[in-house]
Amino acid sequence: MFVVVVALSALTGCTRTSYAIHTNDGRTIVSDGKPKESDSGLLGYTDANGVKQQINKTDVKEVSEIPH
Repeated sequence: MFVVVVALSALTGCTRTSYAIHTNDGRTIVSDGKPKESDSGLLGYTDANGVKQQINKTDVKEVSEIPH
């Protein structure tokens, strides 16, 4: 799984720091830039394809910075 995260982080470019969003069901989502929490219980992020997405914060186990 780490290889997938590293490969996807390479696709997001070097201009921003990437973050790994680890979900309770075992998925890892790569965010381009730091995810932002909202008051509505959602975590907003931009995915590796540049598309803005949201995930319920209760579905997130951990968010960690991906080292370059």
